[in-house]
Amino acid sequence: MRDHPHGVNAPHPDVWTGRATNRVQWLLALVGAACMALGIELAVDSAWTSGIAPLAMAVVGCIAAGLLVLFGTLAFVHVALKVDEESLEVRCGHMGLPRRRILLSNVAGAEVDHDVTPRHWGGWGYRWRPEKGTAVVVRRGEGIVLSLWDGHTFTITVDDAEAAVQIIRDRLRSRAHGGAH
Repeated sequence: MRDHPHGVNAPHPDVWTGRATNRVQWLLALVGAACMALGIELAVDSAWTSGIAPLAMAVVGCIAAGLLVLFGTLAFVHVALKVDEESLEVRCGHMGLPRRRILLSNVAGAEVDHDVTPRHWGGWGYRWRPEKGTAVVVRRGEGIVLSLWDGHTFTITVDDAEAAVQIIRDRLRSRAHGGAH
């Protein structure tokens, strides 16, 4: 979490940044690495007694499952949020992918949700549910819920969600009054 100025009259930064982290997903990444190691071990030290086809399937299966789990979890170990004068950008994981940029002109409103949970969204990660909208969920707890002008919602788990919502609301009011922040 970044240190943001607090108080009613505290000036907003030109660019607000925040993030949320889930350390539990590192354990899942270790499981993925273990599957890859098992696949490599099978390929290197196998006696090849049951034939090459079953061995190749086991090796490829272990390595593929390991890569899927490893990279799937590392992509959602943390989420970074950046709010500037024109947009809000969400970046996931260490490579910043997946990434989503939402122009503030497409945002109708912003609210804080103090109880965003992976269970409500079907797990961690980049999620979509027809009745709820789209979300980036990396941990349970506070988050931002954006109401978009097209009727959809976008939820992001982020530390200090109240500060982010306040900045977004201030920028939306500033845009409505025709001035740049």
